[in-house]
Amino acid sequence: MTMVLSIISAKGGVGKTTTTANIAAALAKRQCVVTAVDGNVTTPNLSIHLGCALYPVTLHDVLAGRAKIEEAIYRHPAGFHVVPASLSVDDLYAVEPSRLSDAVRALTSRPGLILVDGAAGLGREARAAMDCADSLLIVTNPDMPAVTDALKAVKLAQRLGKPIVGIVINRAGAHKHEMSAKEISDMLEVPVFATIPEDKSVPASIAAHMPVVVMKPRSRSARAFNKLAATMCGEAEPEAGIFSSLLGILGR
Repeated sequence: MTMVLSIISAKGGVGKTTTTANIAAALAKRQCVVTAVDGNVTTPNLSIHLGCALYPVTLHDVLAGRAKIEEAIYRHPAGFHVVPASLSVDDLYAVEPSRLSDAVRALTSRPGLILVDGAAGLGREARAAMDCADSLLIVTNPDMPAVTDALKAVKLAQRLGKPIVGIVINRAGAHKHEMSAKEISDMLEVPVFATIPEDKSVPASIAAHMPVVVMKPRSRSARAFNKLAATMCGEAEPEAGIFSSLLGILGR
C-alpha cells in the first residue's frame, strides 16, 4: 500500500524542502520505506539539499519522456530513496508540470510513503503537486505574510478536495512578535502537528547535504522533526485523523 503526501507552501523560503528531507530521513530511521520526489520542476531545491542535483537521470528526463521513473530513483545515505530534479535551464523547456501526476502515480507500485516536495506559490507547479497527492502537509513560518499565504493554500486544497494532514510551523522562536501555534491554527482552521524551532544546525546540514536529523540528531530542530515522524508513525499523539491512515503504510 502506498500514500502520496505532498509538502506544500504558498510562500517560498519557509522551509518546505527542509521539512520534506527531514521527514523522509526521520521516518527512514524508523525503518519506514520512503521515497522523496523533487516536485519543483523550475526551481528544484531538494536535489541541492540532498547532494544529488548532478545525478545522471532526473525527474526532468521522466517528464520529457526520456526515461522511466524507476531509472530516476536513487538511495540517499540517510536511508530513504529520492527522485531528484535537474538544475539545467535547458531542461525547463522540455517538461510540462501537469505530467508530474503521472510520474508520481507510477511510483505507487512501490510500497511505503511518497513525499512530494512541491513548488512554492499557487501556480501550475504547486497545483500539480496537489493534484498528485492523496493528502497535503502545509508548511509556514509564524509570521502574518507566511500564514496569510498558507491560508490561500488551504483554500485551494479545499477547492480541489484534497485533505490536509496539518500544519508544520517552521523556524519558530526566532522573533518575539511571531504568531502562536493557536493563532495560526485558528486562522487556518487546520491543526498544527509540529513546530520546528529556529536552529543554526539546519543551514549547516543543508551545506553538508545531509538532513539535520542525521547530521545533528540532538539539535532542537532534529528533535522536533523526529517528534513529527513519531506522530506520523502513531508513536506520539495526535494519532487520529489522516495520520492514523499512515500507520499501515509505514508498517506500524
